[in-house]
Amino acid sequence: MDLSQSPRSQEFAAKLAAFMAEHIYPNERRYYLEAERLGPWSTYPVVEELKPIARAAGLWNLFLPPHSGGLSNLDYAPLCEIMGRSLFAPEVFNCAAPDTGNMETIHRYGTEAQKERWLKPLLAGEIRSSFAMTEPEVASSDATNIAASIVRDGDSYLINARKWYTTGATDPHCQIIILMGKSDPDAADRHKRQSMILVPKDAPGVRVIRALPVLGFYGVPDRAAEVTFTNVRVPAENILLGEGRGFEIAQGRLGPGRIHHCMRLIGLSERVLERMCRRAELRTPFGAPLAEQTVTLERIAEARIMIEQARLLTLKAAAMMDAVGAKGARQEIAMIKVAAPVMAQKIVDWAIQAFGGGGTSNDHFLAAAFANTRLLRLADGPDEVHRNQIARLEIRRHSQTDPLVTGGGAAVLSLDEAEQMAAEGLWPRPA
Repeated sequence: MDLSQSPRSQEFAAKLAAFMAEHIYPNERRYYLEAERLGPWSTYPVVEELKPIARAAGLWNLFLPPHSGGLSNLDYAPLCEIMGRSLFAPEVFNCAAPDTGNMETIHRYGTEAQKERWLKPLLAGEIRSSFAMTEPEVASSDATNIAASIVRDGDSYLINARKWYTTGATDPHCQIIILMGKSDPDAADRHKRQSMILVPKDAPGVRVIRALPVLGFYGVPDRAAEVTFTNVRVPAENILLGEGRGFEIAQGRLGPGRIHHCMRLIGLSERVLERMCRRAELRTPFGAPLAEQTVTLERIAEARIMIEQARLLTLKAAAMMDAVGAKGARQEIAMIKVAAPVMAQKIVDWAIQAFGGGGTSNDHFLAAAFANTRLLRLADGPDEVHRNQIARLEIRRHSQTDPLVTGGGAAVLSLDEAEQMAAEGLWPRPA
């Protein structure tokens, strides 16, 4: 499997790295100060100032797939990694969640009218979007439990729902929400009961109740919120793909979204490890630099190993997606979705330990990094769900192979085999 980066991707990577050094890293402290002082219901001036600079540099909508004139997953992976080194960078390049997933969804499943009304301004960065799937009153790891109601009423749909961790909803630029709910609660196939529908944020009955913090961080970086939909009426043409296609769309949407999260986490982990190494050289407790103490050296070494493992698995998953699609690569996607957040969380935790008390504040970027890595063990499906899927696919794979060919058969002889071998004198019978 060829995991090499194309010349086009290498060119983008060089431009991105230079942009990050010139514009992103020097503005991070300003970003966090604005986020803290202005709150999650406001736009942050530093982001709005940098967006046109990024677009003018040609570093815009890099997530777009080949069928939209963009990059393959394998070529996008290292670019996503570079952007992931800073939690606010993806938005500057119009490559942030939930917009990327929503744009991909509308592009793949939307009508021409839906693309004209919503996709064009999203691609232009004129508006932002939100994704409403998770609910507070059900087990959201099992999306078949979704209780949101989507009922056909003449030439429109009536929506009633209570959603939370609805990303992007507090952004003043958010104008459209993709909502998943039940349109046919009695369908025999429980995966055909749900639909996705486009809901204008300003539709009567839509109410953003509150911003939700992630381990104390409001609006950084994905503006999670609780939103209610009370008798919200939207035109019937706002349904995506058709009734009962919600799960089909979700799988198409979440595959790329999951791997994008993992790509960004690798960049984040690289940057945290860099900071940990510099910190280890600067601090001298008990008469010796941290960089000379075995526990620190072991953690740095383990972090390097873990990042390389995660990167290779991510690149493999990206290459598989390019070759066989998200469905064909679902086991690889599930594996990296488990491995990358666990890896990143562990490395951030080690870095906090190296920084001491200062690591628990956001002076060193680590507190926000920890909140983000911990969140991503839940977002787009918790670890447990992905592990179950990995194991089921593994069991199914081995059930379809010939144990005589693979050597995977049982080690215990059958009674007939034992009797035959005894008859041939291969071992003595008892007297």
